[in-house]
Amino acid sequence: MGTELLAPLMFAGALLLIFSGYPVAFALGGTALVFAGIGVEVGMLDWGLLQALPSRIFGIMSNFILLAVPFFIFMGTMLEKSRLAEDLLTTIGQLFGTIRGGLAIAVVFVGALLAAATGVVGASVVAMGLISMPVMLQYGYSEELSSGVITAAGTLGQIIPPSIVLIVLADQLGISVGDLFIGALVPGVALASLYALYASGVAILWPEAAPALPEETRDIPLGQLLRRIALVMLPPLVLILLVLGSIFAGLATPTEAGALGAVGAILLAAANGRLSMEALRETMDETMRLTSMVMFLLVGSTAFSLIFRGLGGDFWVEGLLTNLPGGVIGFLVVANLAVFVLGFFIDFFEIAFIIIPLLQSPAARLLPPEFGATADAALVWFGVMVGMNLQTSFLTPPFGFALFYLRGVAPDDVRTTQIYRGAVPFIAIQVLGLIAIILYPEMVTWAL
Repeated sequence: MGTELLAPLMFAGALLLIFSGYPVAFALGGTALVFAGIGVEVGMLDWGLLQALPSRIFGIMSNFILLAVPFFIFMGTMLEKSRLAEDLLTTIGQLFGTIRGGLAIAVVFVGALLAAATGVVGASVVAMGLISMPVMLQYGYSEELSSGVITAAGTLGQIIPPSIVLIVLADQLGISVGDLFIGALVPGVALASLYALYASGVAILWPEAAPALPEETRDIPLGQLLRRIALVMLPPLVLILLVLGSIFAGLATPTEAGALGAVGAILLAAANGRLSMEALRETMDETMRLTSMVMFLLVGSTAFSLIFRGLGGDFWVEGLLTNLPGGVIGFLVVANLAVFVLGFFIDFFEIAFIIIPLLQSPAARLLPPEFGATADAALVWFGVMVGMNLQTSFLTPPFGFALFYLRGVAPDDVRTTQIYRGAVPFIAIQVLGLIAIILYPEMVTWAL
């Protein structure tokens, strides 16, 4: 066996273990150890290379930017567990209740906030499914529209800041988190607006699919409505704006802003009388679970990356991607297809730690000449494009993660085919969004 085949075989072996259902962190770490032994036997590696692993792991643990991950998870989960997100949905539903489709618009709005704060598709879709779907079905919304709006809004956390997805992407691409937040802002808001516009269009063309709320539900005194807006709707919005604004203005790092958001979520829960020990314990459990998953993935991917590069894998991947027919276009097609297909089977974090580091070097080499911009600006654009692509794969039947998450919490009388049909229009919207980002990179790089 030629030694030049070790790197491709290592990559294929890791993917085979992952697709077999073996835990990803251990699949990566185990593959690294096996191929380290093979590399030593054939004379390509020395056991001394593994001495670099402890220092790399220590570098992960001391990475100040990654400390933002548990803070933002805590912030979003606290808003969910204290039922502040549910109150927000009710208030916005009453605000838009006089128009057809108003509840769907409220779901998009609240879903975008919750998804952005949590940054985890599964948590966002499950939370919105539990909160929103019974309410939408109760007031006569079609199963298809309800399912589509919830799954689409739940995936918005991929690119709407502040999001842990963007934090991890920035870390893996070696770019500023603040720059990636700014670059993702316009595409994310535009995508959410298109979702709301589609829901409004459905309400106009098929009124029975998205009726206005019953008069007794929305007929509340103006003073009471304004009070609910001031007490329920504005505080979470102000919290999000403070977190984002402090990062954009350079007043705080993402980690410091995340800590502010976590404390702010606790204070909001306390101010509304929702800060119970049960909510706090559930929030901390969820935060610990997700953070532990991310850290184990990072350790496994670090071991994999160390051995893979030692076997010349980085040169193999870069040569493969930079010599594709079509140059930049060929690279973008292959990169998008790889991310899209893998998004069916493995979670974003796994893609971020396995695939994104392999794409970073070819992207930094190929994209800047096309943009006439710096490598950082090109990588920011590339990161936003990857986030948009993953949203599409998470929604696409039959394997889309978001569809499975909603199926798990949807009422039994909602059929799987209805969930699939409901997602199709939103997939089309996301494809249009992805094409727009590719054709008009200024949507991302306008402030860079």
